[in-house]
Amino acid sequence: MPKDIKIAIVCSSNQNRSMEAHSFLSKKGFKHVRSFGSGNFVKLPGPSPTQPNIYNFDTTYDEMYKDLYEKDRNLYTQNGILNMLDRNRRIKPSPERFQNCKDEFEIIITVEERVYDQVIEDLQSRESESNNPVHVINLDIQDNHEDATLGAFLICDLVATLQESEDLDNDIDELLHEFEQDSGRQILHIVYFY
Repeated sequence: MPKDIKIAIVCSSNQNRSMEAHSFLSKKGFKHVRSFGSGNFVKLPGPSPTQPNIYNFDTTYDEMYKDLYEKDRNLYTQNGILNMLDRNRRIKPSPERFQNCKDEFEIIITVEERVYDQVIEDLQSRESESNNPVHVINLDIQDNHEDATLGAFLICDLVATLQESEDLDNDIDELLHEFEQDSGRQILHIVYFY
């Protein structure tokens, strides 16, 4: 009988890729899903690549929505940012930074190698307490709306496969290898202990 596993999805700003996967997994009935960012600030596209909108992690999605709506409603509607923030604020109040969360997860999925490295660095900096294992898995997903949606499907497939395992710690290497073969995506994986 599969059990509900505790899952964290991490991207850099807890806006697009992690929130799309969080939303999709929740809709598919996964009960213990959280999403995070690993960056120092939340960055959203601005009027040009050199002018991003930068917020602290304690800024709510609603505050970001209202700020960008006032700055340039047409631009942020056209590029999909207001729609994304509207989705996000229906899931949770504000973005969360992974490094500020001390909860334990069984699986942490990152969506780019830089984020994977930041998550591992943070885990290594923590004092070992419970000695419970956590599988940190990276699946590269480009940071745009279309790839975030496709990535959410892939993450859901991966999590569903992992959740079916009776002995995840022993089965995970084989399951990840099969997933790589089926999806054509390369995966990074490490086991860490809390």
